[in-house]
Amino acid sequence: MKPAIDLSLYLVAGPADCANADLVATVREAVAGGVTVVQLRDKKASDEDFVALGRQLKQLLAGTGVPLVINDRVHLVEQIGADGIHVGVKDMPAREVRKLVGDGLFIGTSINPADPATLPDPAFVDHVGIGPVFATATKPDHDAPIGFDGLARLIAQARVPAVAIGGIKHGHAAKALKAGAHGICVVSAIAGAADPRDAARRLKAETEEARS
Repeated sequence: MKPAIDLSLYLVAGPADCANADLVATVREAVAGGVTVVQLRDKKASDEDFVALGRQLKQLLAGTGVPLVINDRVHLVEQIGADGIHVGVKDMPAREVRKLVGDGLFIGTSINPADPATLPDPAFVDHVGIGPVFATATKPDHDAPIGFDGLARLIAQARVPAVAIGGIKHGHAAKALKAGAHGICVVSAIAGAADPRDAARRLKAETEEARS
């Protein structure tokens, strides 16, 4: 049985996203600052390199209570010992992923804002990333930005906890949570910061203040 997941401050990153190009060091600082979930995303890495990096992150996160989620590569979950998997709209369907990974791992998905058929099925999905709220350079092929109004509309339709994603930066947490999000999902706002620990600390404080 998987434990509950805290979606408050969800970091997605790979080496290319980091200001210092050192993902392990960046994640170490980000977690110290308050990140609650780490997702490894590196579409250019070979499976071998992806596994090696995933194992480093898994070792780093041991004992912190912060789960490691990997992006797309379902076939590598077991080798890495990841706690969950995130699949996009064009990746393997969540139903099939659940058959492969069982009930002990988290499954997160993305949605296509224009296609209700991509809304998550809670029988297979634990949480969903909804966006892009704003345009973002970290995913050039993203759908049209939906803003906070679109975020609220889609969260109301989703039947699982949601995080706001896409161009989320400092100052956005309160509006995201007001729209119904359980947390915020960021890339450059932490990984691209000169001081990832301080960036994470300030974002975490924003989410906590929004809930108070």
